[in-house]
Amino acid sequence: MREINLIGVRESTFLSILSEYKGAPSSLYYRGILPPNRIPSVAIVGTRRPTHYGKQVTYDLAYKLAKNGVIIISGLALGIDAIAHRAALDAGGITIAILAGGLDTIYPRTNNRLAQEILDKGGALIGEYPAGTPAKPYYFLARNRLVSGLADGVVVTEAAARSGTLSTVMHALDQNKDLFAVPGNITSILSVGPNRLLKQGATPVIDAEDILEVIAPQLIHMSQPTLFGNTPAEQTIITLIQSGIHDSSQLQKQSKLQISEFLTTLTTLEINGVVTSTGGNMWNLI
Repeated sequence: MREINLIGVRESTFLSILSEYKGAPSSLYYRGILPPNRIPSVAIVGTRRPTHYGKQVTYDLAYKLAKNGVIIISGLALGIDAIAHRAALDAGGITIAILAGGLDTIYPRTNNRLAQEILDKGGALIGEYPAGTPAKPYYFLARNRLVSGLADGVVVTEAAARSGTLSTVMHALDQNKDLFAVPGNITSILSVGPNRLLKQGATPVIDAEDILEVIAPQLIHMSQPTLFGNTPAEQTIITLIQSGIHDSSQLQKQSKLQISEFLTTLTTLEINGVVTSTGGNMWNLI
């Protein structure tokens, strides 16, 4: 990993926003590359154990936001955090991870490779503790004020009623940040958090443009590029993915193609650089 640097928050245009908030650190440690200017940034947070729905909407939102030039911020935790970072990287965008301990040790260790990829692709790891500081429960709660503080808005995709995610929400409200929530199944315990936030006035999100319209309308692409397949089967799959269907089993079912033709067509689209696998039998347009 790259060397650890220490910088005063007022020395960085991107970090200087933290100086407006009471209790924020005067300096931070970082690895990687800090954005030279205040680029529209969104924090995406949520449960460490998301449902299939939570994984899909988190990836989709983070991917589209990053594709439109928004920096994705999260805490490098398992679940929603890691999915948001991964989606931003897959989109060719920039993502920043805020750690709860020294930057010499990645927690959880399973995200070591993800952290390295964040650095390799122009992002940064940020924290307020020197090397050698282990991550502690209190540090995670303190870290949340930086996650929200560096962002222009905070998006909650899935979270239980009592969740560390809501700590980030409280900081976002104190910092007068725009708050967004993804509506969820009212029978799911992991939708209680965002659904309650919606009742309390958070902006509902069903697409990345709902977020862009508030924090960065200038980044909304007025006309999305039209993709055309070389065959009717290819066009069917492209259209389905554009409509928000990413699961391969659902794509096959909705396309009404025979499995053999569906798999052949999907492989052809991947070879031609039209679609890419995002893991877990999920597909997205490139």
